[in-house]
Amino acid sequence: MFSRLMNLIRGFFSLFISGLEANNPKALIEAEKENLRSQISRFNENLANHAAFVERLNRQVKNLQQKEKELTAKITANLKAGNKAVAGQLALQLQTVKQQLTENNEQLVMSDKTFKDLEKARDISVKEAQSKIEKLQNMLSEAEMMEAQAELQTMAKGMISGIGSSGDNISRVTEAIQGRRDLAAGKARVASGGIDTSTIQLKESEQAALADQALAEFSSMYGIDMGGEQQTASADPTNVPMPATEKTMGPQS
Repeated sequence: MFSRLMNLIRGFFSLFISGLEANNPKALIEAEKENLRSQISRFNENLANHAAFVERLNRQVKNLQQKEKELTAKITANLKAGNKAVAGQLALQLQTVKQQLTENNEQLVMSDKTFKDLEKARDISVKEAQSKIEKLQNMLSEAEMMEAQAELQTMAKGMISGIGSSGDNISRVTEAIQGRRDLAAGKARVASGGIDTSTIQLKESEQAALADQALAEFSSMYGIDMGGEQQTASADPTNVPMPATEKTMGPQS
């Protein structure tokens, strides 16, 4: 029972995590990138240790080669000097050096080949992983683009289907505005028909009477006959005679 319960709990967590991964693909890709960088770092560290081992073998081979030359020279000198016992001991050392040199050379060749193979495998693995990540990014970009296109198409479809209803609304608004315009014109007409024109006519008669009175006073002052004949006036208004005034010369007594 406990095992079945644990399986059920693991199933729930798996569904939850799967949902998170599906809803956050960018975060998942970034996690894969970080994982790849971490793996490359560990691999390079191990590869550096192997490279150090190769360098150590290479140094040992060079030392053995130098020792081989020295022993060969000593053995030759002792044989020429007649020191066979010393030459024999040196010959035994030379055999040991040659044996070690052969083994180190074999290890060096194998280690160097292993280093190159590991380096090549690392480069291939990194390129493959980068290619997969790039492919995932392209797929994600394509999916986002297709989702955006689908959303735009849905919006366009909704706009096309809503054109008719929008036109009906515009027609109703136009009718309402036209109705308000007609009502305002009717009110203006009714208001103009109710104006008292008798007051206006009275004002006009009063203005005409005042004008006639002013004209009569002007004609009397300048001697102008209102019947159409002038006594001393001419066509030129500048020749209108002025009223006579009494003139005096000097002071009067």
